[in-house]
Amino acid sequence: MDSAFSEDQRAVLEALFLPTNDWQHRDGAFYRCSLCDVTNNIPVSFQAAILARMREITRLPLVDRVVVTAQQMLPGQVIGIHSDRPLLGYEIARLVVQFNKQWQPDHGGVLELFSSPHGKAVFSVYPEYNKAFGFLLHAESYHGVTEVTQPRKTVVFNFWHVANTPELTAYIQALFANLHFSELPAVLDPVASSAESTLPEDTTFRAGTAAVALQRLGYDEATIVTGYRHSAGLAICDTGDADTYAAVLLADWMAYLYRESFDLARWNILRNKLYRAEKVTRLLPAWQLCLPEEKEEFVFV
Repeated sequence: MDSAFSEDQRAVLEALFLPTNDWQHRDGAFYRCSLCDVTNNIPVSFQAAILARMREITRLPLVDRVVVTAQQMLPGQVIGIHSDRPLLGYEIARLVVQFNKQWQPDHGGVLELFSSPHGKAVFSVYPEYNKAFGFLLHAESYHGVTEVTQPRKTVVFNFWHVANTPELTAYIQALFANLHFSELPAVLDPVASSAESTLPEDTTFRAGTAAVALQRLGYDEATIVTGYRHSAGLAICDTGDADTYAAVLLADWMAYLYRESFDLARWNILRNKLYRAEKVTRLLPAWQLCLPEEKEEFVFV
């Protein structure tokens, strides 16, 4: 978006770059800049307006939470190619707003998007004054910022999906605390041993994690075995029992979140499979966090 904000809004955002702020300086091998959380300096009404606009643009169910970060880069600093995939509890979308007056190409600081960590940029966003650019985060959302020769000022708005919240993070971390596969029933041993001899370790670990979820949620041995086989890709859970079906799918999803990251396409598949299904009492906490109730203003894609 060119000319993203009004004069009054720009004044609010430009006032965020105070030298007295609690700047956190990053000087890693590929990530060099200074950051400051300025969320509390942004009027609530301003945040709400940006959130509403991002919901409209992304057509995603974003929670009523916005975290705003001011970012400064000094001459010689650069941000290498990386992918901020949305791990458990991480944001899913960003809006990057530039505040660099009289920017020239030789000033650098260009935001570049890549299709892989080793390829050439497929899209470039010049850091021109009052220009905003939004993008979704996923496992392949590779991006970086070219080296700057002049100071670069940016404000970044961060947004969360309703199904990947800090509350879900706390629930899943508690569910899998002190994870030990030795607690699983012995009846699973031959299935797991056979799977481990032929499948990748990541696959069997995730399947074991799903089985632990079912064990700790109070399901019987047959359901635990069914859940393991489903998560390992050995069989599709097609049971006619609604409780077992929902438990296996939710356990598989929570194990995936715990081991991987929030995958929007996978979440949509889960949502479609359990859409209008009757909620089971013992699954209710997980269900409400993984598949929260829709609101009219949210449009799922």
